[in-house]
Amino acid sequence: MNESDVRERLAEVRDLDLGGDIVSLGLVNGVDVDEADGTVHVSLALGAPFSPTESAIADDVREALADTGLDVELSASIPDDLSTEEQVLPGVQNVIAVASGKGGVGKSTMAVNIAAGLSKLGARVGLFDADVYGPNVPRMVSAEQRPETDGETIVPPERFGVKLMSMDFLTGEDDPVIWRGPMVHKIITQLVEDVEWGELDYLVMDLPPGTGDTQLTILQTLPLTGAVIVTTPQDVALDDAVKGLRMFGKHDTNVLGIAENMAGFRCPDCGGFHEIFGSGGGKALAADHDLPFLGGVPLDPAVRTGGDDGEPVVLEDGETADAFKLLVENVANNAGVVRRRGVSGER
Repeated sequence: MNESDVRERLAEVRDLDLGGDIVSLGLVNGVDVDEADGTVHVSLALGAPFSPTESAIADDVREALADTGLDVELSASIPDDLSTEEQVLPGVQNVIAVASGKGGVGKSTMAVNIAAGLSKLGARVGLFDADVYGPNVPRMVSAEQRPETDGETIVPPERFGVKLMSMDFLTGEDDPVIWRGPMVHKIITQLVEDVEWGELDYLVMDLPPGTGDTQLTILQTLPLTGAVIVTTPQDVALDDAVKGLRMFGKHDTNVLGIAENMAGFRCPDCGGFHEIFGSGGGKALAADHDLPFLGGVPLDPAVRTGGDDGEPVVLEDGETADAFKLLVENVANNAGVVRRRGVSGER
């Protein structure tokens, strides 16, 4: 069994999202056969750790080599064109922005649950609360510990296995932030670059609503894997979500999909399902713009309670938790598609 034999078997493994086999798509970084040790090491160009799709590809690779008599060792990485010194966040594999065109649609709730859900899958996760004017993340995860510093870097606290940074850590609890654009740019850049994030699979960024200075700073300075657009089913939210889509489009940023919040309400008394804010708006928006629909999360008192008590509902059991879990898996899967397309050149 040599490298050519291994690659021939790997050519049977397909990437269903990209529509080809992993060899022809360039998703095999290298193959090392050591018959003396009885091992074969395969390096794969997979960039979304713990995504169900990429985990399935890895399983298919193991199955394709199962009868070789060799122990199969897999690793995954997508080489960066920039040196470590040139990278803004050298230890971070994926930066995912969670955005909305307007406030009040549950964007921070989505960001917190996406981050906690990715951590629950096993990923190394950070959550950056970039909403400098209304930072809510520390309350929503009950983060009582504050960041520490050694004079050069900021060491973020952790909750639920997620590293946290927020403007709320740096101001008084009730102090408003009244800054012009240049100051926002400076503090966002400093907080992102001076935090000791370490090695992360995902850095989730909770952006402020709208299309302002903070969004512009992040789009111009950070290597975003993609964005999640949060909306509710109602038309007024959808109209503003379109503005967010156009903002990311103008900066050639991938949109991982549309997440719909408050997608109906199940009455705890009668069990009936009521579409308070309409129905199907997020899915229609995704279809109109040829984007993935990540999933819908119902209007559930447990979501409000989880946010107020600092316990993300995705970590619990139940219908709403399952909706969040599916949405999280779709975010990870679509981040993987973006990364693998970058390797293969497929569109």
